[in-house]
Amino acid sequence: MSTAPTPIILDCDPGHDDAIALLLALASPEVELLGVTTVAGNQTLAKTTANALRTLEHVERAEIPVAAGAERPLVRAQHAAPEVHGETGLDGPDLPPARGRPLDVHAVDFIAERLAAFDRPVTLVPVGPLTNIGLLLARHREAAERIERIVLMGGAIAEGNVTPAAEFNVWADPEAAQRVFSSGLDVTMVGLDVTHAALLMPDRVEELRAAGRAGRFVAELFDFFHRFHEQIYGFAGSPIHDAVAVAEVIRPGIVRTEHRHVEIDCASELCRGRTVVDLWRRTGQEPNARVGVGIDADAFVELLVERISSLG
Repeated sequence: MSTAPTPIILDCDPGHDDAIALLLALASPEVELLGVTTVAGNQTLAKTTANALRTLEHVERAEIPVAAGAERPLVRAQHAAPEVHGETGLDGPDLPPARGRPLDVHAVDFIAERLAAFDRPVTLVPVGPLTNIGLLLARHREAAERIERIVLMGGAIAEGNVTPAAEFNVWADPEAAQRVFSSGLDVTMVGLDVTHAALLMPDRVEELRAAGRAGRFVAELFDFFHRFHEQIYGFAGSPIHDAVAVAEVIRPGIVRTEHRHVEIDCASELCRGRTVVDLWRRTGQEPNARVGVGIDADAFVELLVERISSLG
């Protein structure tokens, strides 16, 4: 008996790992990609939107609608990450400028329209700062009730990657993250604790490089992206953070989670954006998120390589 694919909207800020996450979604029959929404994060909104369009056009999937969203966090200044993703946000591959344009509708309104129009609840997969999702919850609460679950890439139990205390996506817009975690919705947090435990290694990258247009694109993304992880962490491979969130939707359980309470530090500059996870249930607060605590790393990498290779 066949199961209908899970309808998803990918909210992203491409970004090397965002682009790979997008390809994984396109290559996976378990999900139906209803659209791509963009947010300022790894680079400015203009650049992340162009990168979403360029990625879709590169693999001849330009029919997937793209809607641009928030160009800055809810209350903070916008910060990009050129030290990780370069000045374009997708440095490395030689991609032409985008031929297409985003829809003439704000991402938040696009998500609300898709949620209201689709015949069953939709899963949101935000893999950048959570500004668009925070705005959706404020402006379209009735549509938000049509969300099946939110599977986000962001946060960490025990480490940071932009400060000692915080992961970039949550640090970039902690107020939006707090709104999402306190929403009462079914939230799954795929953080650095699991993404750093599932590295794509150079030997698998060479498999991809020989696997056609999409695989070569991912290999060229890796060539640039890996320099940061090698220099900062001494990693032999690279985490493909955002693709782990997509993989958890495709194959639920690939990330092992615990149901725990998560609070976002919005007050302290030292710990701005820290996801304070009550791992040992010390606060007495009710759990509000499923927090990634482990991952089947081999299964994730195998899924990623197999699916990207299938795009040809």
